[in-house]
Amino acid sequence: LAGYPPFYDENPFGIYQKVLAGRIDFPKHFDVKAKDLVKRLLTHDRAKRFGCLKHGTEDIQKHKWYKGMDWDALNNRQVKPPYIPSVKAADDTSMFDRYPESTEASAPAISAKDQEMFVGFEDSTA
Repeated sequence: LAGYPPFYDENPFGIYQKVLAGRIDFPKHFDVKAKDLVKRLLTHDRAKRFGCLKHGTEDIQKHKWYKGMDWDALNNRQVKPPYIPSVKAADDTSMFDRYPESTEASAPAISAKDQEMFVGFEDSTA
């Protein structure tokens, strides 16, 4: 809903600190009902977390953020999605961010000593 994960930070250590502190920075435009739902889903104590309570997923489905949601229609795929991306084929990834490709050269080299532990494990399917 915000366009980024709840514990987002540019720095991985910042993410770690936010997760441990349970600190979520909501954007100013964030809906009050959505904010309440996210907080309940991310409650640290599992005994108090939405989805883990006595009524399970029913607690989530009955939350005020979902008021008016027809869960049976959703389950039966009768709810029209608000956005349908234009894709060229089943494997079209044009809607995803681009990242540099990994290469085998980017992985650290395995020392000869470490390679010895794999002797006898050659591919027997070849």
